[in-house]
Amino acid sequence: MGVGIKRDHQGREKGTKDAQGAATTSTARMTGSDHSNNAYTSMFETFRDELDEHHDRRMRIGKVSRDVTALSKKIIFSLQRVRKLSQPIPERIQSEIDGRVKEIAELLATIQADVQGMNRHRYPLICLEEFVEAVSFAHYLRHQTLMTPREAQDTLPADIPLTAPDYVFGIFDLTGEMMRFATAVTALSGGMPTGDGNGDGDEKRTILTDMQDVSSMLQVGPVLGRSNVYAKKLSIMIEQVRKVERLGYGVAVRGNERPKGWMPDLNEAGFPGGGDGEDVAMAD
Repeated sequence: MGVGIKRDHQGREKGTKDAQGAATTSTARMTGSDHSNNAYTSMFETFRDELDEHHDRRMRIGKVSRDVTALSKKIIFSLQRVRKLSQPIPERIQSEIDGRVKEIAELLATIQADVQGMNRHRYPLICLEEFVEAVSFAHYLRHQTLMTPREAQDTLPADIPLTAPDYVFGIFDLTGEMMRFATAVTALSGGMPTGDGNGDGDEKRTILTDMQDVSSMLQVGPVLGRSNVYAKKLSIMIEQVRKVERLGYGVAVRGNERPKGWMPDLNEAGFPGGGDGEDVAMAD
């Protein structure tokens, strides 16, 4: 069967040359004076520029957010080498933390103007959750108290407002670091980490008691941010508290039977689904 012949609206056969000529004419028409004089041209050029600026800003903020997240994690890794509660952080570790906070400040300064006003809610800054987790963990190790939202905002080395979800999600993640700290110190010392109290005759508190208090507060509080993210973090936090409760139970009941340096066996402790190596990783 032969190939069909293309014809124009008057029935004349279309040739290759005519098609090319039509394409050239069409292109010239789009780039000619008619196009530049179109009443809507300037409006759509403004839209184009705004979209380009939006995508450039989003890419810039995303890159800084990833870098700040990585630095915040390094702060947490350094803090996991601490072995006592309610004590000043060792000078060498504090020096590492100060250096990384300075790097974070330099990074956030580059996007500070991009996340003001409405843009603060337009572009997600997940890194601030990680930053709150890091600074609240440092605060807890020093004072054995929970950092307030105002203290977290004052610690942020940039003029960028912290939102309520930034703070609450950071505190959710803090319980994971408290669990790792409790596991590491218990394995090395044979006892649950305990602070020195407030110095006013208050009874000394264990890290387990603090985790239970934080868990109770977050369970009765309002849902903030995306409900599915909040529910997932809440479920993870509850399981982390249970792991430390089982750890404390094992130390209290069978502590004298275990040698120094014992590491808890997650399967033995009855954790659902077996062991999660990340949950009990020790940083030394």
